[in-house]
Amino acid sequence: MSEAELTAVIADDHPTFRNGLRLMLENRGDIAVVGEAANGVEALELAAEHRPDVVLMDLRMPELNGIEATRQLLAQQPDARVIVLTMFEDDDSVFAAMRAGARGYLLKGAEGEDILRAVHSVGNGDAIFGPGIATRMIEFFATAPRSAFPELTDREREILELIAEGKTNMQIAERLVLSLKTVRNHVSNIFNKLQVPDRAAAIAKAREAGLGPTPLDQT
Repeated sequence: MSEAELTAVIADDHPTFRNGLRLMLENRGDIAVVGEAANGVEALELAAEHRPDVVLMDLRMPELNGIEATRQLLAQQPDARVIVLTMFEDDDSVFAAMRAGARGYLLKGAEGEDILRAVHSVGNGDAIFGPGIATRMIEFFATAPRSAFPELTDREREILELIAEGKTNMQIAERLVLSLKTVRNHVSNIFNKLQVPDRAAAIAKAREAGLGPTPLDQT
């Protein structure tokens, strides 16, 4: 058997599922499971110890759930790559995982080949989501800028999205071919309409509504 190309940690509170997943991942010889965690705390410890290429993370686990474990892992290791592997496909779970920094989201009922493909893709720096999950994500992010903040004009929404991406007033002016003074006026109007005191608060509010970078943008 050749040396494994990728390393993985499995975090799931069901031993039988962990065992089956480990056997499937290691069957081909190019993925090595370097640790198994029964909860989010153990997942963080194993990730810190082994620095795996991929962490397969369940959402509902004792002590520390998968969302918070993912958030803490990315805070400690910004280049960590997490695939959520769960039974839950509701929008709240999907988008919470994305906001936490997950690069993949698959359901436990996915075919083995799909899971293997996801591990290889995410392990090599891509992002991958199950077909149904991906469709809902595209619909959500396509409509979020329009549905969020109806009090803003189209131009103000456009500028707010650029603010959420971390752009400065000067960068926004150059992007939209506007004068710096015009951008400043728009930014002031945005702050007033959103009832926020400063740029940081505007960014936080915008990102809560789905504007700005997502994990898909950060690959």
